Amino acid sequence: MAFEPLDPDSPRRKPRNLAQTLVDDYSKMIVEGMIKPGDKLPSEVELMEVGGVSRSVVREALSRLAVAGLVETRRGIGTFVLNMPGSAASRIDPTTIVTLQDVLAILDVRMSFEVEGAGMAALRRTDEQLAALGESLARFETASDTGGSIISDFQFHLHIAHATNNRYFIEIITHFGTSMFPRARLSTASIARLDRQLAHSRLVREHEHIYNAIARRDSDASRAAMRVHLANSRARVLKSHQEQRDA
Repeated sequence: MAFEPLDPDSPRRKPRNLAQTLVDDYSKMIVEGMIKPGDKLPSEVELMEVGGVSRSVVREALSRLAVAGLVETRRGIGTFVLNMPGSAASRIDPTTIVTLQDVLAILDVRMSFEVEGAGMAALRRTDEQLAALGESLARFETASDTGGSIISDFQFHLHIAHATNNRYFIEIITHFGTSMFPRARLSTASIARLDRQLAHSRLVREHEHIYNAIARRDSDASRAAMRVHLANSRARVLKSHQEQRDA
């Protein structure tokens, strides 16, 4: 499938992290369905020309997309978009997460393993993994739209999974993909109500509490911060649903 390349004249962020700019742009197109599973991304040379960046920047961006479980590079063939989330054997099909009960059930499942994962990350994380987690937190803080917020939120939780240094935590998060977030599954009207309920800064603060506890290597505080974050997410979804019924 052919698709339009990025507009080289479109506003870009500061050149402090050109690789992440490409990651954000292509992640958004993948999540929003502009690029579909099985599609082949432009070649490295084409990405260099469109983005006006070096080959090393392009390769770093492709590496980050692969870590996020969005693409797979096949040597000598190219880079292809993967199904989201994960493989058919362990996939939770996003099309089946359609009701309030489905969204709440996903949050219950996340509560069962992400709380312990946060505690494990605090004990096992490396300095490099903490730095990557901090970068994803900064991107989440500056996300300007729902799509960008969901992508950076996913990357934050994926970096926590990596910090556990347990490949099964990574696989579980990757298999969930962005469908693990309520705002990725709610209707546009529900998202609008949810956004009105909370300032983005509130979500940022919850992520900061998790990050700070992991940075201190405080496993108990990390578990508590993740539990509060997911419990608050559940409460926000329920409140949004109640407001919809009242309306």
